[in-house]
Amino acid sequence: PPSFVSIYLNRTWIGLRFLRALRLMTVPDILQYLNILKTSTSIRLAQLISIFISVWLTAAGIIHLLENSGDPPYFKNSQVVSYWNCVYFLMVTMSTVGYGDIACVTALGRGFQVLFLLVGLAMFASCIPEIIDLIGTRPKYGGCYKNERGRRHIVVCGHITYESVSHFLKDFLHEDREDVDVEVVFLHRAEPDLEFEGLLKRQHTRVKYFQGSLMNAMDLERAKVHEADACLVLANKYCQDPDAEDAANIMRVISIKNYSDDIRVIIQLMQYHNKAYLLNIPSWDWKQGDDVICLAELKLGFIAQSCLAPGFSTMMANLFAMRSFKTSPDMAAWQNDYLQGTGCEMYTETLSPTFTGMSFSQASELCFVKLKLLLLAIEVKSDDGGDSKISINPRGAKIPANTVGFFIAQSAEEVKRAWFYCKACHEDVKDENQIKKCKCKNFVGGMMIHSVIKSQEISQHITAKGKSNGVATTKPGGPAQSSMVNATKPANNVKKNVSVKEEPKPNMNGRPTNKAAVQQKSAKMEVGIADDQAKDFDFEKTEMKYDSTGMFHWTPARAIEDCILDRNQAAMTVLNGHVVVCLFADPDSPLIGLRNLVMPLRASNFHYHELKHVVIVGSVDYIRREWKTLQNLPKISVLNGSPLSRADLRAVNVNLCDMCVILSAKVPSNDDPTLADKEAILASLNIKAMTFDDTIGVLSQNNGASDSLSPLGSPIVLQRKGSVYGANVPMITELVNDSNVQFLDQDDDDDPDTELYLTQPFACGTAFAVSVLDSLMSTTYFNQNALTLIRSLITGGATPELELILAEGAGLRGGYSTPETLSNRDRCRVGQISLFEGPLASFGEGGKYIDLFVAALRNYGMLCIGLYRFRDTANAFDASSKRYVITNPPTDFNLLPSDQVFVFIHWRGRKTSSV
Repeated sequence: PPSFVSIYLNRTWIGLRFLRALRLMTVPDILQYLNILKTSTSIRLAQLISIFISVWLTAAGIIHLLENSGDPPYFKNSQVVSYWNCVYFLMVTMSTVGYGDIACVTALGRGFQVLFLLVGLAMFASCIPEIIDLIGTRPKYGGCYKNERGRRHIVVCGHITYESVSHFLKDFLHEDREDVDVEVVFLHRAEPDLEFEGLLKRQHTRVKYFQGSLMNAMDLERAKVHEADACLVLANKYCQDPDAEDAANIMRVISIKNYSDDIRVIIQLMQYHNKAYLLNIPSWDWKQGDDVICLAELKLGFIAQSCLAPGFSTMMANLFAMRSFKTSPDMAAWQNDYLQGTGCEMYTETLSPTFTGMSFSQASELCFVKLKLLLLAIEVKSDDGGDSKISINPRGAKIPANTVGFFIAQSAEEVKRAWFYCKACHEDVKDENQIKKCKCKNFVGGMMIHSVIKSQEISQHITAKGKSNGVATTKPGGPAQSSMVNATKPANNVKKNVSVKEEPKPNMNGRPTNKAAVQQKSAKMEVGIADDQAKDFDFEKTEMKYDSTGMFHWTPARAIEDCILDRNQAAMTVLNGHVVVCLFADPDSPLIGLRNLVMPLRASNFHYHELKHVVIVGSVDYIRREWKTLQNLPKISVLNGSPLSRADLRAVNVNLCDMCVILSAKVPSNDDPTLADKEAILASLNIKAMTFDDTIGVLSQNNGASDSLSPLGSPIVLQRKGSVYGANVPMITELVNDSNVQFLDQDDDDDPDTELYLTQPFACGTAFAVSVLDSLMSTTYFNQNALTLIRSLITGGATPELELILAEGAGLRGGYSTPETLSNRDRCRVGQISLFEGPLASFGEGGKYIDLFVAALRNYGMLCIGLYRFRDTANAFDASSKRYVITNPPTDFNLLPSDQVFVFIHWRGRKTSSV
């Protein structure tokens, strides 16, 4: 104790109590015991600071003792220095500044100072930079999300780059979206680069960025995932290994669901077959809003629909992307027409009670004529309280109360008219913009008391008005329908079936194993699988022609060798009105899922003779790997050749095809991503440069079979003979890199920096890029049913039941037809009708779009959604044969005889006819 030392020395002794400062070195250990310090950075920082401070304070105590005591044995040269002055003195000494205002006078003090300089200077030089480095390297994007404004927030993760985020935010935060009061939180492992950081600063009021991993529960806690409205997982569309990318994103979903099993997750996947793994996650539930956007499925589905109605892929892509259009007198007329259509989007709104009891066609006509809205579909709730389904242009059913409708309109504000419309208040309103919420006494809590009565009055009024206008409201199969039949026969009734026909072979199970291609069996067999008029039929005599769900045509599995053609066989085969798929692929290229391209073309709402033959030109080694998913789909042939070979293209009659699809399964190079589309562009230019003998493939029509055809015959009712020039061959090219679209059309004047949707090839429906599907993430978040509607339109009718079957990996299963599965054929499909001739030809001669819309809907149940018009309507020598898409034209839009109309057509059953 200091008192004993003082007695011994016979003088005051300060003591060694300053050594207690060394205990500060144990503080980091204590904080770790208390679970306050968890990360390695914080532990190391605490250790350095504690060592530095404890050594500093202890050394100051030694100087304080020596200077105040003096040199022994007489202790006469002491100086009075306070402890805190000593602390200051040592800091000045350690930093090598040395002001000189305080100095040691004792020999012991100076000796200690010399020794301490060696230790202290080294410590100062090593500890301080490391401390500064640790403080400086603390994550700039650490911390936790704090919802101070009480707004909803979503967490976006996965492939987070400047490009992907800018495209996402441009659509998500679009001005046309109504009240987007949602904050976007990005969670990613890496720090954003400077360009990305600039984007975050510009959107700082609505966007937050945190650095962390989705696989770490602590990072999920920081982003408040459990409180989020949804979690969106973006995929890298340009990755080298699509399966690895999907596996990583599925693991992210597993981590999210493990942390919070009730959060809504929307994920992008590259490959269709990987969707099955999501079904293995126990808490994955599409009924609760979980959804998957499969890029391969939708991309090839869009292209497939373009085979049925050229340009439809462009129309649909523009519908679910949020875009604002600005027409200009400086632009060409066709560009202004196209841009007006790009401003249309898909919205949902509850129909007002006025619509209750109407048929869909009556409601759609009222919306279009009175409200200037295009009603596409309604949400139909099942009678047994099960899942609701979306019905596109349904027929027969009456609209119940509180039905949700799907509309095409320019903005969410316009769609509100469907909810505000009241017959009592708005029947005489001429300006649709004046249709707003009324103060009608019958409007109580959003429900009209006499809604049913009013609806019946409107229904009668619409019917009476149709008769007074001289438009015959004939029933299906009436005179007007038969006249359309005669005008729209397919260009060829003589097609040679490439599939090898086999006689029925008895099976060990006693079940028939007939090929689906065997259509011409016996004239006596009036009851067939395609005969929807038959009420009772013998299952034993019925061959399986549809899959087990009744949604797609099916055939027993065929070996790929049976479907391979060589060049001579293909040249001797009468191929016309078919689909040519030019496929670039290496034997080890990632599978792109050709099933997603062929299945929409094999939907059961086409009759068998209407199915377009699909001829795949490419490497048979690659197609063999895909064949397991194609072997049960009818009318497929494979030509083992090169899409760049003109001889192979002539062999498959590319000039007579209804559509030539150019795809590439090759992995884009990391060295120069812009070269990813080189084969597709070369193939496109190669076909355009070809010329053909115009006498090839001009086939005679069999007028005798006209009575058995549907009003539209085939989905594309174009009486087109063989193209003389390759530039006139209908073509759609899939691109990986958007900027490469400038190389497809040599006659366009598109700027290289022009956005894809503004370029001529995209506007004409001849180019498609996977990037247009980016908008689906935000569309699905804001409107869960929109993706269901798009998927049902694009895939030809894929259902959750079918997805479970395909998830087994055994492919499509055939099934015997029952009234339930046969009823699945009765659904709408996309088609194109011509205004050149037929009962609707009168509208092509200066008619208005509204008159065409009403007549097609009343007489044929066809819902018009847009036009496909020649870019150059003048009869100039150099006029282009290209057409462009006009989505939902204005009611007073003038029609031309050369126009083609996009329509949703009802399926019409009939007796099986030999083709």
